Amino acid sequence: MSGTRWLDDEEQRVWREFSAAVDMLRGHVEGQLQRDAGMPHTYYEVLVVLSEAPGRTLRMSELAQRCRSSRSRLSHAVARLEESGWVRRQHCPTDKRGSFARLTDEGFAALQAAAPGHVEAVRQALFDALTPEQVRALGEISSAIRHQLTPRCAAAMAEMDAEEFAEQR
Repeated sequence: MSGTRWLDDEEQRVWREFSAAVDMLRGHVEGQLQRDAGMPHTYYEVLVVLSEAPGRTLRMSELAQRCRSSRSRLSHAVARLEESGWVRRQHCPTDKRGSFARLTDEGFAALQAAAPGHVEAVRQALFDALTPEQVRALGEISSAIRHQLTPRCAAAMAEMDAEEFAEQR
């Protein structure tokens, strides 16, 4: 393919190192949360986002956006969290199609119990391996990547939500 911008040897090496590190970090954090708190990282993230929201409540569409999740995937996660009594869904009084997710006191307690182990796992797997300068650089690099990908990911999520909506009709 003549228009392909192939990775040079150094870019290929860095890409493979980065990809392996991200996969291993996610696996480490996921395993710790499953083992110690009995929840996947996705559920933990939902609880964290709700805990930081005013009144521990967010509209489902905003929660999906903040969790970088499709509405369908988020709805499934919230349903499971409802079964645990950690989240309660409420209908929006001004929009019949809209709903809110609210973190319950039980959910907040579960988050408080899970947080120390999660933070320690992140610290051990990521921050303990880096110098303060590397932490700053990683923050800058991560921000640059996220800012470049945010519009693309938002468009992809909107497309997925539109397809899911069309399938439901």
